[in-house]
Amino acid sequence: MSIEVNAKGQACPKPVIMTKKELDNIAEGVITTIVDNEVAKENVSKLAKSLGYDYKVDKKSDNEYYVHITKGEVSEEANVCIPDTFKDMTIAFSSNTMGSGSEELGKILMKSFIYTLTEAAPFPSTLIFYNGGVHLTCEGSEVLEDLRKLEDEGVEIISCGTCLDYFGINDKLKVGEISNMYTIYEKLKNPMNTITIG
Repeated sequence: MSIEVNAKGQACPKPVIMTKKELDNIAEGVITTIVDNEVAKENVSKLAKSLGYDYKVDKKSDNEYYVHITKGEVSEEANVCIPDTFKDMTIAFSSNTMGSGSEELGKILMKSFIYTLTEAAPFPSTLIFYNGGVHLTCEGSEVLEDLRKLEDEGVEIISCGTCLDYFGINDKLKVGEISNMYTIYEKLKNPMNTITIG
């Protein structure tokens, strides 16, 4: 089976997500993803490598790359012994931006990260929002649609009540539930399954 994925013009992480979806839909065959920049080419190639599939890159021009991924037997380089812990994972958001340096870039990165969560099953079990992160679950947030999609998939979404009080936005909460510090502690106490974003 041979499938072509035209990901030209798609911003990160969509070329990777589009490729992963097609790979998940076949038992074996070749997926050819077409991208128009070096970063997308590298990211799709890294996906193939992380999954243990053979791949080859054909550079047609400076803005056209064909990444051919062959799905079949997993190569020996693939780490196939990693346990599936994502279903019990908690992700904590301490800010409405990702990283520091540029607030505008931080908001773009956060939006991209949360969108990626909706496309990368298995989903985490819980998303926790505290401090400035609670703005992501409230009115005016650009990620509400994606958070609602995750909630519909069974992901628990909780926002810190103290934080909502502090910012005066209790009545603006649009997704998930208000929680307390004890619950937040219980969710965060396993460092092996907790990621903090902010």
